[in-house]
Amino acid sequence: MTLIPETPSPSVDVDALRSAVAADFPRTVEQLKSLVSIPGIAWDSFDPERLNESAEAVAALIRGAGLTDVQILRVDNNGKPGGPAVVARRPARDGLPTVLLYAHHDVQPPGDLSLWETEPFVATERNGRLYGRGAADDKAGIMAHIGALRALDTVLGEDSGVGITLFIEGEEEAGSPTFRDFLETYRDLLEADVIVVADSGNWKVGVPALTTSLRGVVDGTFEVQVLDHAVHSGMFGGPVLDAPTLLARLIATLHDDAGDVAVEGLVASDTAAVEYEEADFREDSSVLDGVRLAGTGSIASRLWTKPALAIIGMDVTPVDVSSNTIAPKARARFSLRLAPGQDPAAAMAAVERHVQAHAPFGAKVTFTPGEQGQAFATDTSAPAARTALWALREAWGGVEPVESGMGGSIPFIADLTELFPSAQILITGVEDPDSRAHSANESLDLGDFRNAVLAEALLLASLGQASKA
Repeated sequence: MTLIPETPSPSVDVDALRSAVAADFPRTVEQLKSLVSIPGIAWDSFDPERLNESAEAVAALIRGAGLTDVQILRVDNNGKPGGPAVVARRPARDGLPTVLLYAHHDVQPPGDLSLWETEPFVATERNGRLYGRGAADDKAGIMAHIGALRALDTVLGEDSGVGITLFIEGEEEAGSPTFRDFLETYRDLLEADVIVVADSGNWKVGVPALTTSLRGVVDGTFEVQVLDHAVHSGMFGGPVLDAPTLLARLIATLHDDAGDVAVEGLVASDTAAVEYEEADFREDSSVLDGVRLAGTGSIASRLWTKPALAIIGMDVTPVDVSSNTIAPKARARFSLRLAPGQDPAAAMAAVERHVQAHAPFGAKVTFTPGEQGQAFATDTSAPAARTALWALREAWGGVEPVESGMGGSIPFIADLTELFPSAQILITGVEDPDSRAHSANESLDLGDFRNAVLAEALLLASLGQASKA
């Protein structure tokens, strides 16, 4: 049995690691820029060779960081090869823990190029930030791992002793379709005592955070049908309402007048440990002046410990091809974020009951369930979490880290929890509220990026002091 030290090791040379990270940081940034230049997108509509090129570039960087057991692996997804993942290992010395370092090298598509102020795949430094697709999500996570390992080897060399497994996924932005199969296929390669998922963010620039909770998620569609086929709006309009109007009335029942989710049977609490000031939230989220915020309770709870339901797509007749007919059917896609403690299957059933019970004017409602993912909560009293909080505090020069929830979801965390139940999972990251991951002008604060590299080096150095029980 491998034990994680109960407290951060007093023998960790913080100043030496800080100096090593700083000396190597220009190279780390240049290599991040090179990764950003590769548009590795795991969607079927994009060139898979660029994704393969991205995996090869990551593998080369890992070899350059001193790990020699490096492989590019994938599993099939319904007869098609899954995204290329890079796995590298360095075994632990006897009695020391193994740490799995996760990030992903695939990125979101750039979207509307006219919204970008710089070329999305040309990393550009401006005002202390690095702009480009993947600069924050999640190629910076890859380079945080690599930079930390290089600093650790510079200061401790073979004395570090901690086992390292790098797992750089290649299809996260496409929904990780083969993630579970990959874990089951390569379980022995990926077994670890601590798992660090570098795919989240900090509280704000200059204030670190450890992500201690994630909301779960379910999604699906519901369709409203009122006619067998379209009919003339002049001849039949009046006694029959069109499907888009009925769909709008159904959607309106999903929230109450305050903006809270009105679906019965969902877990909700107002228990967030920190406060998110309204002025900060408005600035971070770009809410327009005059728009009233929805929901009740603290803003942090509305983001982390209460459900949030959004309509993320609709199928109705486009305006440009519309005519004077009553549309017979219309469809909406929903995304429901779940509070920790919520069973996703029960949440899906609750949404279905709601839309069926609120069918407007007796319209036919067809519900089709989609994906679902579990919520997650970290035990911050566990040794690895306490060490991570210490490392963040040291790396940010004494700034107290925030134990932060995240309104979003990382569904594969549930797979890691199930398949590696004894591992302590830490969710870290390099983003901040202005990183704009998935949007135009994605960017990374370079000062916080350097601190994130140092924090991980400190974490690994301290974990390397464990002993065999």
